[in-house]
Amino acid sequence: TEKWLERCVQRFDTTEPLYGHSQTLFPIVQGCVYPDLRKRAAENVQKYNRDGYAIGGLSVGEPAEVMYQMVEVVNGILPKSKPRYLMGVGTPENILQSIALGIDMFDCVMPTRNGRNGMLFTSEGIINIRNKKWQADFSPIDPFGLTFVDSRYTKAYLRHLFIAGEMLGPQIASIHNLGFYLWLVGEARKHIVEGDFLQWKNAMVKKVSKRL
Repeated sequence: TEKWLERCVQRFDTTEPLYGHSQTLFPIVQGCVYPDLRKRAAENVQKYNRDGYAIGGLSVGEPAEVMYQMVEVVNGILPKSKPRYLMGVGTPENILQSIALGIDMFDCVMPTRNGRNGMLFTSEGIINIRNKKWQADFSPIDPFGLTFVDSRYTKAYLRHLFIAGEMLGPQIASIHNLGFYLWLVGEARKHIVEGDFLQWKNAMVKKVSKRL
């Protein structure tokens, strides 16, 4: 991994940017769930003095608490002045807990992948829209109205689309979930600025993790 990174950085630094835009390279901290390897990797990537750093090899089946432990180990070493990007994470709870540990950036297929399968992340909790309990629920998908689909379509209609096998169902669910994730991190930023992030985060984790 270290040799590959060295080759990668050398190639990047000797290659002209494409498409008229500057580009950047985030070295990836690996090390699985072993603190000693994580420390070594975090110390190694710093010597390249890049614009930011990525943390990889997590959220691949290990318990969430172990993931948080590894993030804490790595973030204790990586410079606080540069962005930290946690790759492939995750649930709304994962994101909030990781922000509290110092993570700045995320990417994940979960909003759209789970949305396509009928799982909705909402401001009140997690919904399996295929469940019969939503058959006659004509309330908005999310009372906060985070995206245009939340107020335009009801839970009952969205459930009908999934049960009927209509592609519009997964599309609506994906749009909603993406909107929810954007709203969630926007709220996190707001509460960080206001100075009450931890209090807000602890309350929000309980809400967004609840199965409705």
